[in-house]
Amino acid sequence: MPSTISHNTALLLIDVQKAFDDPRWGNCHAPGTDANIARLLEAWRHTARPVVHVKHDSVQPSSLLGPDSAGNEVKPFAQPRYGERLFRKHVNSGFIGTDLEVYLRREGHDTLVIVGWTTDHCVSTTARMAGNLGFKTYVVADACATHDRLSHTGTTVPAAAVHEAALASLHGEFATVCTTEEVLGWLAAPSASASS
Repeated sequence: MPSTISHNTALLLIDVQKAFDDPRWGNCHAPGTDANIARLLEAWRHTARPVVHVKHDSVQPSSLLGPDSAGNEVKPFAQPRYGERLFRKHVNSGFIGTDLEVYLRREGHDTLVIVGWTTDHCVSTTARMAGNLGFKTYVVADACATHDRLSHTGTTVPAAAVHEAALASLHGEFATVCTTEEVLGWLAAPSASASS
């Protein structure tokens, strides 16, 4: 674990969109997720660190994340500000069909802190690709969340179990899993302007 986070470390927000508040997704294990994302976003902005947004534009006609759906909108607290890049994707990975990798490399952002929705789908897929592409990758456990999933046997897998399993498969292989408090502590460290 780092003791600090470099000033060039990018906060990568994945699919922080209104659709994920819709009850049709089912039970969500972490209602405090957005509050933690907001805390991290505020800290990144306050310290003038890079913020990058990824938004899902579904190509499925009935999707809550379709471009013409109200659920497609970024949640108010996470609206991109001037100077913050927004990438639109159509699949689970933020790197496929976008210029995200090109942008990160051009700007020298070799370390990513990933938050957003959902842990086992777009957060996990993006984090796996980030790790494979050589980015130093952190996934913030309490700043991402998911919903109950139906298994191939017809069994409902509780959201908390899905979340933990997804994080366990990432940690130490594709990314380092950490908490909001840990990241905020790294930002507050006296030498946080130095490279991690």
